[in-house]
Amino acid sequence: MTQAILSIQNLKKFFPTKSGLLKAIDDISIDIHAGEVLGLVGESGCGKSTLGKILMKLEQPTEGKVLFEGNDITEISQSSLRAHRKNIQMIFQDPYASLNPRMTVSDIIAEPIDIHRLYQGAQREGKIDELLDTVGIDVSFKNRFPHELSGGQRQRIGIARALALSPKFLVCDEPISALDVSVQAQIINLLKKLQKDFGVTIIFIAHDLGVVKYLSTKVAVMYLGRIVEVAPADELYDSPKHPYTQALISAIPIPDPKMERSRDKLIIKGEIPSPVNPPVGCAFATRCPKAQSSCFHKRPALESISDAHKVACHLLSV
Repeated sequence: MTQAILSIQNLKKFFPTKSGLLKAIDDISIDIHAGEVLGLVGESGCGKSTLGKILMKLEQPTEGKVLFEGNDITEISQSSLRAHRKNIQMIFQDPYASLNPRMTVSDIIAEPIDIHRLYQGAQREGKIDELLDTVGIDVSFKNRFPHELSGGQRQRIGIARALALSPKFLVCDEPISALDVSVQAQIINLLKKLQKDFGVTIIFIAHDLGVVKYLSTKVAVMYLGRIVEVAPADELYDSPKHPYTQALISAIPIPDPKMERSRDKLIIKGEIPSPVNPPVGCAFATRCPKAQSSCFHKRPALESISDAHKVACHLLSV
């Protein structure tokens, strides 16, 4: 196993509201190793995107550390921020909102290059052409504006912009959720190819476990600001241990209609608790069909059950 390129340690992010503190991230610890693709999954509002923003220094955590190559990025000064952003880039969720409508494709891709003063003249144009080719966009699109492109083409431009600085780490914040299903597969295949070709480490934030299975080498499942299970992708899908993970995986459609109709599905009942007033014990206890008395009173720790598989569940020790 390669060394951890990113280590998240006891991270918390609370937002003040009129009702109290909203606990978007409630004590998360996880390591991401060089070359890994970590799929981060969970329901909307569980804190996935907030975590991505903290990694980009778009949000400052309430507590905890984020070590990137051994350096705590939560303590980075404003003067050092540009160097950090060169190493970690983000692909945003909405390609319609993340591109400047007044800039051409060429200028959008070149913006980070110009900010960091990497290339000029013919070298700059050559780099733009190279990036367009990398993401499968013809160079004839260079002088077009975002409104002249399809959703998939816009997202490819966003990916090209993120790759312009040759980052070591990509934060992909639900990059396919705003796209048509037919286009989603193209973008996923592009990300998979880029990871293979360039060896970039990726955190892929999503709520679709089917997509995450195809792309990720490791998967972390979040619920109400906490990680409840993390494991290598194959192991997690073949043998999920947390009741919440089991329910999510049972909801993944099977292409065979007969098998789909006959299989058992774990239905999660009830509403997700408020992150302003989360449960005292296990965050999932109020909706878990297997919950016992201890689940409501004591928060389970994220503990190892094998070399790379960790679960936060009292039921595993019963």
